[in-house]
Amino acid sequence: MQVGIGGHRVSVEEERKPARVKRLPREVRERQILDAAVRVFSQYGYHNASMDEISEVAGVSKPMIYAYLGHKEDLFAACIRREATLLMEAIAAGVSSDLAPDMQLWHGLRAFFQFVGEQKQSWRVLHRQATSQGGPFSEELLAMRGRAINLVDALLVRSATTRGESPAKSTEAMAAALVGASESLADWWLDHPEVPDTTVASWLMNLVWMGFGDLVTGTIWTPTPK
Repeated sequence: MQVGIGGHRVSVEEERKPARVKRLPREVRERQILDAAVRVFSQYGYHNASMDEISEVAGVSKPMIYAYLGHKEDLFAACIRREATLLMEAIAAGVSSDLAPDMQLWHGLRAFFQFVGEQKQSWRVLHRQATSQGGPFSEELLAMRGRAINLVDALLVRSATTRGESPAKSTEAMAAALVGASESLADWWLDHPEVPDTTVASWLMNLVWMGFGDLVTGTIWTPTPK
């Protein structure tokens, strides 16, 4: 059957045909799904989060989620990888190689806590959820920690070299301690959001830098003999 619309004749079947939805690029669709997944995993936890809820929040079908990012376990691992990458990129962007080592560390801590403050859902998934689930998820977290430790270790070595000293063998261990302290303090901070991110960063900076400054030059504390 033909009907007139605006001077044009179209069939009723053509008029009833739904408008074709524009297909989004894969990268955009994956980001859309991951954003929704981070939100749902953060709110409900890994076990209680459902693919139905993620599908609804993302505005895509479950088959599409499976096609793009796999099942729930694969999707959660993809969330951890993406959030870890975003965190490391934020820290790297906040640190300039032109700065003195102490200022590099300061800006790195500032960037870290600013990220956690602005991306609370991301940090809950990246740290709390990934840690509690263990298995392949904790392996993703360990990989991120390894990158962070290498970054801090390089900074401490550079600090010693700048002072004309030979780097102490303990720089990598101290870098690991700083990364662990940063994670623990960030976890505490989620429950105390009234504290400004700059304040939290300054607490940690004051706690660690004086000791690091001595360690990179080989000056260490020893207990008093009894």
